[in-house]
Amino acid sequence: MTMTPPLPPAQEKYLLFTLAGIQFSHVLDFMIMMPLGPILIAEFGISTHAFGLLVAVYSFSAAAAGLLGAIFVDRFERRNLLLGTFILFGLATLACGLAPGYFSLLIARGFAGAFGGIMGALVHTMIGDAIPFERRAKAGSLVSAAFSVSTVAGVPVSLWLANLFNWRAPFIFIALLVVVFAVVGWKMLPQLRHHLSPEKQAHPFAPMFNVLRDANHWRALAFSALIIFSGFTVIPYITVYSVHNIGISQLDIPLIYLAGGTATLITARLIGHWADARGKVEVYRRVAFAALLPLYVVTHLATAPLWLWIVCTTVFFVLVSGRMIPAMAIITSSAQPKLRGTFMTLNATTQALAMGLATTLAGFIISQDEAGLIVDYSVVGYVAITANLIAIWFVGRIAMHQRH
Repeated sequence: MTMTPPLPPAQEKYLLFTLAGIQFSHVLDFMIMMPLGPILIAEFGISTHAFGLLVAVYSFSAAAAGLLGAIFVDRFERRNLLLGTFILFGLATLACGLAPGYFSLLIARGFAGAFGGIMGALVHTMIGDAIPFERRAKAGSLVSAAFSVSTVAGVPVSLWLANLFNWRAPFIFIALLVVVFAVVGWKMLPQLRHHLSPEKQAHPFAPMFNVLRDANHWRALAFSALIIFSGFTVIPYITVYSVHNIGISQLDIPLIYLAGGTATLITARLIGHWADARGKVEVYRRVAFAALLPLYVVTHLATAPLWLWIVCTTVFFVLVSGRMIPAMAIITSSAQPKLRGTFMTLNATTQALAMGLATTLAGFIISQDEAGLIVDYSVVGYVAITANLIAIWFVGRIAMHQRH
């Protein structure tokens, strides 16, 4: 395997902005389910457990697809594989918008998760292939800004469309975005084939076995699972808790995401630059430790005026998502360069499985009482805090490769 040559600065910028656009579509598709929670529960007459399954099936499908993707992802050129998967993801998202009922929507969400899981891994793999270690956290923060942009613009616009038309409109909107970014990606993304080896693999599972032989890879995957689990026990039910317990109107929910997304859009680049300058492990630990407070407050606050709840959720979004910037740089850099694609696909599988388990577990912990209030969300908060503390301790056990 030859080393990936450095890209010219302008091409590197185009690469990152295009990957951010693709990631934006993927993140928005996943995120829109959570603020749509109260609407879908009322529309289909389902319980919080059934709604949790709509969120979790995306993650479980992504995990299953990631295992399959780990067999072949390092056998193909990166750009073409990413764009092909992206188009299939767009078709699955369109199917969500056209689903006639709960079970058909559940199936469509499963397909969207399957393609989205492979696609998300490929985005981070291309960053690891094309961007040098010393700039990798900053580059990752630009792509991670897709989360912020989706909360600033994507989620409010999607909720506005849902309120103006119905719950189907956001998914059709995302499918149209996929068409736009697929065309941009075809024009802007460079081909990346330096990971390809002329040597024939002994069998299709050889890359996966090679990844799993490395104890450092196992440690990185465990760390990845912990940080995802600590966030996604809480995140999927914030909107439902906001409406039923805090007393926030469904029409005001976009303000929560607008404020949180705007803040993370600013802080993501700062955290990425800080991690490159001060050390990725040190910065991760500081941000993750600070995230303990909003994890507690958001799951324990009983009632609050809108402005106070927006302050609490904004701090939550900034710190809980901010952990992921140095964390993903650590995880990406832990992989052997020649196995990075397979490793990142397995990492996406691990994260998706942790996400699905966290969402499902939280869905069984919480319930609605006769008054419609969400019960035992505080227990979910304690579970999240425990996982976050373990991750803070565990990150020091991971070694990083500082070359491509």
